[in-house]
Amino acid sequence: MRKLSTSLCAAGLLAMVTAGSAIADSHDDQIALGKAVYMDKSRGNCISCHAIADPDAKLAGNQGPPTLSMKTRFPDKHKLRAQIWDATKNNPLTIMPPLGKHWMLSEEEIDAVVEYIYQF
Repeated sequence: MRKLSTSLCAAGLLAMVTAGSAIADSHDDQIALGKAVYMDKSRGNCISCHAIADPDAKLAGNQGPPTLSMKTRFPDKHKLRAQIWDATKNNPLTIMPPLGKHWMLSEEEIDAVVEYIYQF
């Protein structure tokens, strides 16, 4: 009986480690998707208006605020997501398109962009 209990415990530990690795991979994949959307001129096109401290960012625009110090500017990540989803709620005169409201980006893409820019 003790051998069975030890085996079950080891199996549970292995499952937890594997799940933790999958979550890390998933987060890394989400950040990679966010970066792709941010940089891609045919998708999010964020780079055309917003500078970012990513060395891969080339020819960034300066129409919108730079995506820097995001954790300080948006301590609540949900507010950052809401801003990307529909910036016109906070500022009806903004030139930023309502990327979620007008279905320019999927919910998954918006979540990914939030994760990507939140690290800067």
